[in-house]
Amino acid sequence: MNRRGSFSLLRWVSVIFILAAVALFALQLVQYSKIRANFPTGLSIGGVPVGQTDRQGAAEKLLEVYSLPIEIQYLDSVIHLDPSVVGFELDMESMLAAADQQRTTESFWTGFWDFLWNRIPDPDPVPLAATYSEVRLRTYLEQEVASRYDQPPVPAQPQPGTVNFSPGEFGNTLDIDGSVALIENSLFESPREPVSLPLERQVPPRPSPENLETLLRQTIDLAGFDGIAGLYLKDLQTGQEIHFLYSNGQILPVQPDAAFSATSLIKIPIMVSVFRRIDNSASPEVEKLLQDMIEKSGNDPADWLMDQVIDPQRGPLDVSDDMEELGLLNTFLAGYFAPGSPLLARYTTPANERPDINTEPDPYSQTTPADIGMLLEDIYQCAQLGGGALLAAFPNEVTQAECQEMINHLAGNRIAVLFEAGIPEATQIAHKHGWVTDINGVINTIGDAGIVYTPGGNYVLTVFLYHPLQLIWDPSSNLVADLSRAVYNFYNLPAQ
Repeated sequence: MNRRGSFSLLRWVSVIFILAAVALFALQLVQYSKIRANFPTGLSIGGVPVGQTDRQGAAEKLLEVYSLPIEIQYLDSVIHLDPSVVGFELDMESMLAAADQQRTTESFWTGFWDFLWNRIPDPDPVPLAATYSEVRLRTYLEQEVASRYDQPPVPAQPQPGTVNFSPGEFGNTLDIDGSVALIENSLFESPREPVSLPLERQVPPRPSPENLETLLRQTIDLAGFDGIAGLYLKDLQTGQEIHFLYSNGQILPVQPDAAFSATSLIKIPIMVSVFRRIDNSASPEVEKLLQDMIEKSGNDPADWLMDQVIDPQRGPLDVSDDMEELGLLNTFLAGYFAPGSPLLARYTTPANERPDINTEPDPYSQTTPADIGMLLEDIYQCAQLGGGALLAAFPNEVTQAECQEMINHLAGNRIAVLFEAGIPEATQIAHKHGWVTDINGVINTIGDAGIVYTPGGNYVLTVFLYHPLQLIWDPSSNLVADLSRAVYNFYNLPAQ
């Protein structure tokens, strides 16, 4: 009996184990059947996990992820870009077909055996397959983003009542090419990261020449100057000009220009004529005379140079002829500087025949703001580039090295007033100044003309002031300095 009972217990235990094994086998078989029917565990399509989903489920996941808008940032502004706006479309069929290939190709039972022993290989990820329209993206960036959010730079503006300029404001413009590349990357990645749009910083432009001209006229008004002011400015980089004649708040025509007494500024034409007539470089004696004429404004050295280098009989007239060859028809010298020197010729020019402006110009020596300014430009172009009107008019007679010597002499003219008082002390300036004093010591005309070299650009500036009664030195010289300062500030704006 006991033996039969033991046998019966063992039989039932065996049956239970067999049934459990069958149940476990069936469970594993069902689980494997489900796995085999769906995409394998761990599979991703375009970075989106789709393991254990069927084709429809995988498609829905992909659409859910890749239909989300892209967050783009323009500085502090946040913009949401719907991918459909730029024609973004998933190539669903090709991706699902590639995913199908990740399913096992073995027989059912062979695959089941591998499943039981946990030998199913990890699936390879399926890359994203999608397209978009770069043309539509560029159009969107230009019309919807740049047009709304770009900020143009604001130029510096004159400060009322001063010769200073307020700093301008930087602007921002969208870098379209850089933005396209960043947004394209975000379109094709999961999860999509916000895109900070690249911008190009726009430097504030210089105020317009019209703004500068207005500031210069306002400076004359604020000084209370009631005579005639003539100004000529030439930008040596761009060739832009400002040229005006101004009297008692009225802008006067500049064609033809107004004739002013040339004062010692006529020594610039004398210097040009001297260098035309010497070979290569000046002798020590001529060099010393040039230095004394320009840097010390000596009249005797000017007469000696015309007598010894140009022509002992026609020196002043040859200087006038040289200026005419350069096309400076309003500039002449009709006699020597020595007191009692005779008037060698009478010159009529378009400038001194104007009936509407009379500055009582000296019959011995006259010029205009534009004439002397253009002569300085000719010297500058000759020295800098080895070309220009001076070399064209006097080929093989004036050299680039001689033009640089002329500038060196003009740069040696240091007086600490007029133009120099309006610019920083270290600024290089090559200029000649002058004024006319009558027998009673009354000044009626003041002039200064020079080439100014600055970090913000080089320019030629000429200023003449005339008053029929008297030019008081301090307010008049300060006005010339203020005009010089206004121009310098225009070229060298305050730091942003």
